Amino acid sequence: MAGHTDNSILIDAPMDLVWDMTNDLRSWPQLFSEYASVEVIEEDGKEITFRLTMHPGEDGNVWSWVSKRIPDPAARTVHAHRVETGPFEYMRLYWEYTQEDGGVRMRWVQDFHMKPQAPVSDAGMTEHLNRNTGVQMNLIKQKVEAEAARRTTAG
Repeated sequence: MAGHTDNSILIDAPMDLVWDMTNDLRSWPQLFSEYASVEVIEEDGKEITFRLTMHPGEDGNVWSWVSKRIPDPAARTVHAHRVETGPFEYMRLYWEYTQEDGGVRMRWVQDFHMKPQAPVSDAGMTEHLNRNTGVQMNLIKQKVEAEAARRTTAG
């Protein structure tokens, strides 16, 4: 049994702004509420290897891992996976951006499997990721739409 999530949100902003803001890894600590820091380790063509560090959890634990992202600006997609898998056997992510009436649909798909010794099952992690993804997507939507409004007013 593997875990799978598929979440999306409609952001009322221009495609280029949504793409640029959500793919600027160095700004993720300001865009996401859960990340304390991002360290870009290597940029090789389109591939970006980076370390994400989260804010301490309620238990005081700080989670950190290395991931690799391969954005495709022409297709408006991103493929990513964890290099340091931590409690996961594997974690693969797919981001997709599509233009729709009313804005840009940003979609995140996560496929994963937890290690047998992980503190949570695939089902438990699926529930956690679905809940947390909604929180983060709503926060990103607010920040991107606020920037779009600021640019419209300033321009």
